[in-house]
Amino acid sequence: MGPQRIVCLTAETTEIAFAAGAGDRVVGVSGYAVRPPEARKKPKVAAFQTAHVERILAAEPDLVLGFSDLQADIARELIRAGVAVLITNQRTLRETAEAIALVGAACGEPEAGRKLAEEFEAELEAIRQRPGRPAHRPRVYFEEWDDPLISGIAWVSELIELCGGEDIFPELRSCRSARDRVVEPEEVVRRDPEVIVASWCGKKARLERIAARPGWEGVSAVRAGRLFEIKSPDILAPGPSLLHGARQLAAILDSVTGAG
Repeated sequence: MGPQRIVCLTAETTEIAFAAGAGDRVVGVSGYAVRPPEARKKPKVAAFQTAHVERILAAEPDLVLGFSDLQADIARELIRAGVAVLITNQRTLRETAEAIALVGAACGEPEAGRKLAEEFEAELEAIRQRPGRPAHRPRVYFEEWDDPLISGIAWVSELIELCGGEDIFPELRSCRSARDRVVEPEEVVRRDPEVIVASWCGKKARLERIAARPGWEGVSAVRAGRLFEIKSPDILAPGPSLLHGARQLAAILDSVTGAG
């Protein structure tokens, strides 16, 4: 028998727990949890880097699930209180598949978790092998944040490549921390992306502001009007929802290359 009272500190773990069949045992979720819709009805006990520890403890969980080293302090406090905690720290697509399987198993649903992970990887491969995939790989600048400018995390860089694009900052793929992926506006201009995709974590991307940045009027993506937004829950949450972002990214690249 798996855990009977599960708290999920993040959108990723919430989605996985429900998809694995443990949703009825979830007694607390992150305020950022949007999938599945029924998860929104659960008590809110955490944001991302903050959590209502007293509220979590009052729920008497026998398992708390989270994501990212940024939740280490929350995990430490809960562990000291005697709670079982699992924090995953995936940064790549492969690590994301492994985390899906691991969280499913931790919820007492190992077969469901394994199946979810396999389906995740199979769908990514189908996107990679899709008919009409563009022969030309357009240069893509992915913007995760606007002040300072932060380029895409590893799984985003991998998705750009998988979907048929070329990340203009491939050397930053291995940087696990956002502060190590800060880029200068002048360097974006110099690398001249043909496509700009923005996903400002937790807020709406203002594409018109990106296009109006000083010196960016000559950037190929700006001149051609190839600026796009993918909502952050679809591409910045390393769990099953990445498939939504991958499909959108593939459609964007197909549209700008005339493929598909």
